[in-house]
Amino acid sequence: MTQSKRQLKFSKLIQKEISEIFQKEYSAKFIGSLVTVSDVSMSPDLGLARIYLSIFPVKSAEKIMEEIEAAKSKIRGSLGKRIGKEVRIIPHIAFHVDSTAEEAEKMDQIINKLNIPPANNNDTEE
Repeated sequence: MTQSKRQLKFSKLIQKEISEIFQKEYSAKFIGSLVTVSDVSMSPDLGLARIYLSIFPVKSAEKIMEEIEAAKSKIRGSLGKRIGKEVRIIPHIAFHVDSTAEEAEKMDQIINKLNIPPANNNDTEE
């Protein structure tokens, strides 16, 4: 389902602010890992922000997600301080792991394992 212009504008704002919050306030918790806000999807009433995170290395994703979930109320509070003058309601936030990069890597490995013979150029058209 496509989002309205209002939802898209709000999701970009949330993405920018959450990225800055992670970079400035929570970077110490992510030492040795890279956490990127890859996408934000807003509910139609703007009351819920689904925040998709890319986490590298993938093996540390579960641990980092636990830390983020434990700090979710503080993260929402920081978000409220940053955007409180621009919006009426600070949305509830739900974090999800974005596994797009992981799935792409798996597909690359599968493709690389395929035994595809080279094209035969001996065929002539008559």
